[in-house]
Amino acid sequence: MQDLEPFYNWRHLYAAEEDPKSPFFGREYSEFEYNNTIYNFFIHPQWDDMDSATLYIKILYADYTDGYCILELIGEWNDCINNDIMVLKRDVVDLMLPLGIHKYILIGENVLNFHASDDCYYEEWFEDVEDGWIVFMNFQNHVLAEFKARNLDYYFISGGELDEMPWRTMSPRQLFDRTDGLVKRRIGE
Repeated sequence: MQDLEPFYNWRHLYAAEEDPKSPFFGREYSEFEYNNTIYNFFIHPQWDDMDSATLYIKILYADYTDGYCILELIGEWNDCINNDIMVLKRDVVDLMLPLGIHKYILIGENVLNFHASDDCYYEEWFEDVEDGWIVFMNFQNHVLAEFKARNLDYYFISGGELDEMPWRTMSPRQLFDRTDGLVKRRIGE
């Protein structure tokens, strides 16, 4: 059994299951019944199932006024077999884009492996955010190396301070402001 919980210190600020705009609105969670698994290992019931056999998500925070959200992931990102990027894009991102969310922070320290396929959905997501961005934060080095080996890092921003961001010590706004500042410096705004 895996007892890693999604980050809970912002729950007083935002809960996806209570947000009518969230793809996970109305979900109910048990603290005691473990139903979801990653390779026969049960995971904490607070993670949201997005119809992937190996990758689970939690929307930690969404700000529709400033157009950003913070997502935490756990498991194996497998585009080759499960097409996880398609599931993430269609079942989460495509529902948030029309609501004005164009800046995405994906926290991936609990993503254990990555298996690539093609880049179609990455390219589509990249084009859909227009003046926004997609940041991969605190992913494992070997996972980022796999993304880079397939040239998928063209579609998102990672590296440098983003690989060791102490995000748990910040408020969502502080994390966004710091991330946005780093992104603007990189792209020369």
